[in-house]
Amino acid sequence: MKKTLFSLAVFCTLQANAQPYSISFSGTGLSTVKVQNLTSGVVVDVPAGDVLLLSTITGIPEVNNLKSSGLKVYPNPMTDKSTLEILPPLAGDAIISVCDMTGKVLTQYKGYVENYTQEFSLTGIKNGLHIVTVQGNGYQFSAKLQSNGKSYGTANIVKISNNIQAVTEKKSIMNSKGVQATVDMAYNNGERLKYTAVSGNNSTVMTDIPTEDKTVTFTFTECKDGDNNYYPVVQINTQLWMAENLKYLPSVVGPSTGSNVDPCYYINGYDGTDVNAAKATANYNIYGVLYNWQAAMKRAASSITNPSGVQGICPTGWHLPSYAEWTQLYDYLAAVGHSGTESTVLKAISGWSSGNEGTDNYGFTAIPGGCRSYFGGFGEFGGTGYWWSATYIDEILPYTAWLWAIYNNTNSGDGSGMSDTSSGFSVRCVRDF
Repeated sequence: MKKTLFSLAVFCTLQANAQPYSISFSGTGLSTVKVQNLTSGVVVDVPAGDVLLLSTITGIPEVNNLKSSGLKVYPNPMTDKSTLEILPPLAGDAIISVCDMTGKVLTQYKGYVENYTQEFSLTGIKNGLHIVTVQGNGYQFSAKLQSNGKSYGTANIVKISNNIQAVTEKKSIMNSKGVQATVDMAYNNGERLKYTAVSGNNSTVMTDIPTEDKTVTFTFTECKDGDNNYYPVVQINTQLWMAENLKYLPSVVGPSTGSNVDPCYYINGYDGTDVNAAKATANYNIYGVLYNWQAAMKRAASSITNPSGVQGICPTGWHLPSYAEWTQLYDYLAAVGHSGTESTVLKAISGWSSGNEGTDNYGFTAIPGGCRSYFGGFGEFGGTGYWWSATYIDEILPYTAWLWAIYNNTNSGDGSGMSDTSSGFSVRCVRDF
């Protein structure tokens, strides 16, 4: 018997006047599609052959109209901790959410609940008025919660009795292809979704603002480095880019070691020469490797001037972008309406300081990996992303090459710059055509 897969997000409101959109996916060898709502941050996985069902919200009822008989919150007001007492009308998967009055989800509990009274402990709630909701199969409870606490910790919901593992199941719809399983996602009209489609080791990124039923078709291109790391790729206009920073790491040195002649590889925050230890760091796995220009190009600066299409450190079939290719990307973004905000639409939606996050409109997901300064030492981690170009500037200064930068204060001086080739910057490769 097919049952319901609940949406993985509750925005502390009931969906009213909902008009669902059905999004199907196709592509050679497609196995799964990770769907991220770039506005809410909600992520769901859609297996090949299943349909993404977007439950669009066109109206929001008043909180006072929501049913509350199955939910009790005490003490209320709370100081450090409150108890949530829940009596579901039937057993099944449920989501308990706590939101502030702007609708921001502070914490959630997702799990299987029985149809008898159960208690949950709520902690870490800052001062102010909040909404607690419980959503299950065919019901939703809501209650207001006033917190007089001064907590600066992390909001958390814990079941007082033993947790019961949630059962993830699916429902089905009938369409022209017959019966298909669906994965639900709450969706507001105008929100942008990011699709990461997987086929074997290859993955492709696309973004979309759905307005109707559709089928999204993916094309897969291999992007594999010398360490057998595979990278997602993203098409922006006529260019195919890596959607992550390069992680190829044949050796590693600390920031005090630098050269304008020999290749040097760095991991921001790591000071040592052990490749395995460097690869075990969080910064390697999130931000990738910082390369001096000689490492990025795999050749000495004195041997080349203003190249184009040079593979360098990039995977086979890919190359280090020239200054002209970086410029081409920004010129396209400006031409399609992002003049002055080119960096905003390239930046990831998280990882930058609060208020300086991007919108990631195209799935490029630029992140602030910082640099290894040519003075020696790491800097600007979390605040700036630097990427090498393949274009050398020996006619201006010896051992100097063009780079591209995105700063924390978006579009404040973003774009091209130049640096000593001993500096350590990130690398994004572009596909040969």
